[in-house]
Amino acid sequence: MSVIFLQYSRQSKEMYSHPDEDSVLAEPGNISTTGEQLGTTEATEAFFAMTKLFQSRDVILRRMVYLGIKELSSVAEDVIIVTSSLTKDMTGKEDLYRAPAIRALCSITDVTMLQAIERYMKQAIVDRNASVSSAALVSSLHLTRIANDVVKRWVNEAQEAINSDSVMVQYHALGVLYHIRKSDRLAVTKLVAKLTRTSLKSPYAVCMLIRIACKLLEDEDSVGAGSPDSPLFEFIESCLRHKSEMVIYEAAHAIVNLRRTTARELAPAVSVLQLFCSSPKPTLRFAAVRTLNKVAMSHPAAVTACNLDLENLITDSNRSIATLAITTLLKTGAESSVDRLMKQIASFVSEISDEFKIVVVQAIRALCLKFPRKHSVLMNFLSAMLRDEGGLEYKASIADTIITIIEENPEAKETGLAHLCEFIEDCEHTSLAVRILHLLGKEGPRTKQPSRYIRFIYNRVILENAAVRAAAVAAMAQFGAMCPDLLPNIQVLLARCQMDTDDEVRDRATYYYSILETNDKSLSNHYIVEGLQVSIPGLERALHQYTLSPAETPFDMKSVPLATVPSLAEETAAALKSGAGTEGMLTSISLGGTCSVIGWGWIVCFRHSLCAAGNKSATMSREESYGEKLRAVAELAPLGPLFRSSEPVELTESETEYVVRCVKHSFAEHLVLQVINSVHRYRVCPNMSNVLCCLFRLSVQHVVLPVQFDCLNTLNDQLLENVRVVLEPAEGYQMVKEIPCPKLHYNETGTTYIVLKYPQELGATVGETTNHISLDPTFSAMLNFVVKDCDPSTGLPDSDDGYDDEYI
Repeated sequence: MSVIFLQYSRQSKEMYSHPDEDSVLAEPGNISTTGEQLGTTEATEAFFAMTKLFQSRDVILRRMVYLGIKELSSVAEDVIIVTSSLTKDMTGKEDLYRAPAIRALCSITDVTMLQAIERYMKQAIVDRNASVSSAALVSSLHLTRIANDVVKRWVNEAQEAINSDSVMVQYHALGVLYHIRKSDRLAVTKLVAKLTRTSLKSPYAVCMLIRIACKLLEDEDSVGAGSPDSPLFEFIESCLRHKSEMVIYEAAHAIVNLRRTTARELAPAVSVLQLFCSSPKPTLRFAAVRTLNKVAMSHPAAVTACNLDLENLITDSNRSIATLAITTLLKTGAESSVDRLMKQIASFVSEISDEFKIVVVQAIRALCLKFPRKHSVLMNFLSAMLRDEGGLEYKASIADTIITIIEENPEAKETGLAHLCEFIEDCEHTSLAVRILHLLGKEGPRTKQPSRYIRFIYNRVILENAAVRAAAVAAMAQFGAMCPDLLPNIQVLLARCQMDTDDEVRDRATYYYSILETNDKSLSNHYIVEGLQVSIPGLERALHQYTLSPAETPFDMKSVPLATVPSLAEETAAALKSGAGTEGMLTSISLGGTCSVIGWGWIVCFRHSLCAAGNKSATMSREESYGEKLRAVAELAPLGPLFRSSEPVELTESETEYVVRCVKHSFAEHLVLQVINSVHRYRVCPNMSNVLCCLFRLSVQHVVLPVQFDCLNTLNDQLLENVRVVLEPAEGYQMVKEIPCPKLHYNETGTTYIVLKYPQELGATVGETTNHISLDPTFSAMLNFVVKDCDPSTGLPDSDDGYDDEYI
């Protein structure tokens, strides 16, 4: 396409005499739309050829020239050559040329040239022609990216343009005024207060004013100054009675999305949205029901009054509206209306796409958790949906919903498992069948009649592919391990599976048969019921690394991080808190039950507890993330796989000059300490000396723990070198290794590590001591570094000489 355009551009000398050929000038836009790039030389050649068309008097051709200049202005060279021609058109008498000339001129203008056209821009902003004024205002917005200070001088003209009778000029003028003043909250407040007392003719401008008012309300609310009696909120509420439907919906949408809005404040907005539900316009109905659906998530009682209107929308010809109406009713309906709703939905679901069906299924899941006694009705409905045609994502959402109901409602377990058993009889999705078989193996043995599920599982061995057959074998082994009365039958079935054509199925059958044949309950629990206690992503990564290069030794499962760790007994922090608050400057910060921090005085109290904190996925991702970083440190690589990493612990308050955080990493025999140190320019300490005391509460028998110190230098006139933390270990504890941060520039983060080794005599029991070695040791710490004064603008040190300093 670019080649054709260039060929045409070479003929442009004669083109002005053939105005019908102006379609060639559309090629720059077509090229940029298709993603094709013109080179600088090609764009420059085309640009200069295009400039000859200023001689044409054809209006359409000239306007195409302006568009072409805009498209090529960022690629071609020497584009400022057309400045005089564009300025002439911009100030000329032909209104059809003036607006596009302004847009083209501003696209090629830089900061140095803006002063020359400033007077013309001011005149264009207040021009009587609406298209000229709008073009100047929108171009001003674009110019703020390169010359914000210059555009700020046009505020008087923009203020005058906001009084224009043109709908778009008012809107664009308000946009320019807000953009100029947005960094000054007081100026924005005055602007909104002034405009709320006037009557803007443009509904677009009123909508923008509502959004600005909402932002101000949110800011007031964040500092505790927001109030429903605020003039801003009264203005937004008054817009609910505006003559424009656009403004009415914007006001209702704004009220709904305000934080901490009460049911009383929502009532007028909900009433307006209820009226929109019966509008003949599909766009209004869709907007209303979508907003009501959002309100129902946080204030379902406020939407209950709209239930009748929402039920009428179930039969709406627009399926998006009908789906939203159904999901809203499922959120707001009472328990007594569930049966009626299910009957209404049943006739509707078959007519919508899988995408909308998934939305309905998700709403049903929430309804099941809300009304657990209605599980039978909802489960039957889901079962019917499961038998319908649909893709994997749709069927998986239904299966997930049934599984959620089974997990949350024990009464629904057997009913849900029965529905899933029927589904896998004719399931064409392998991944879904494997998941259901895994669930049957986990939950089936715990039901009243576990034998009823064996037939469904063994049918999969006979009829399905190798992946499903392998999952069925594992599920049957679960029954054999947990149901002694079924063990003989399971062993017979596993013996048959040993003749399978697939290696995986045969190996699993042989493996499980051999374990069950021992009649060793502990062996069965460990290798069949409990499964692997390792991180699956970590196992995949470790196996991948193992296969990359030949290895003489077999793969070691100990190199894989654990997925979960059995929780240790929670210990109270009363002893730690008793010392806090005795000094006026000390504050105590609770850190999720794992540690307490006494800030400002740099006294830090840790309870090192390797309990699983938060959800499993968060714990896994933390260990994997830290594990990758620690493996990249050559000195820490010999420590082996990471066992557990703690959450970052804030050691000080944020107002102090140095803000320090600590992360503890435990390995098989070592403790690695990571402390995060941030230097803030809030106040200047006379000698940067203080005391850092770390009290480690060791609750686990893992003896190697690296501690990581991440340091952020926020002093722009200082360069820190050889940043290290000096510890004085307690009795019996050895500091194995210290890894300092060599250099720390301004606004950069560096990391230091300290590796500690626990005493060999460390007792296995929490609270036990051996040979007077404490499980509650105290480490005196000191931050040590070399300071070099530097130039804040360049970051380069003034000299090679520095001075030692420390933060104790």
